[in-house]
Amino acid sequence: MASFFHANEIAKAAVEIERKGYAFYRKVAELAKSEETRQLFEYLAGEEHKHEAIFQSLYDRLGKIDLPAWSTQEEYGEYLDALITSHSLFTGGLAEKYMSQAADEDTAIRMAMAFEKDTILFFMEMRELTPDSEKSVVKQCIEEERLHLRRLTERLKKK
Repeated sequence: MASFFHANEIAKAAVEIERKGYAFYRKVAELAKSEETRQLFEYLAGEEHKHEAIFQSLYDRLGKIDLPAWSTQEEYGEYLDALITSHSLFTGGLAEKYMSQAADEDTAIRMAMAFEKDTILFFMEMRELTPDSEKSVVKQCIEEERLHLRRLTERLKKK
């Protein structure tokens, strides 16, 4: 049988992703030139804040779960670490660089799209590690992130 790791560790990472997403969207909303883009970023900041609370609650409820049968604890831990550290908001100051250039709305929107795609991938893996009783919460957040990506794409096309 595989070793154990705490399921709430991945929920804790999700909380941090949402926290950084909130900060990103608040910053780019302040810098947005058009009212429509500012409103979109403010909406997305609110969504990230809502998801942060959802994942904090999930973190508080979760305990230990089995690792996937195909993996060792070290191997899977490295994979999860790679997902987190390669996330666009965690990549060596990249988010901060883009935030400083956010006066260019196209750059800010494209950065937001990358953030949403990275988040969807992370949440899809998270769903696989989450107990069945909690999968619907993660699935709902995945669907909302997909909606965010669609809205950002629509906004970019309108510019």
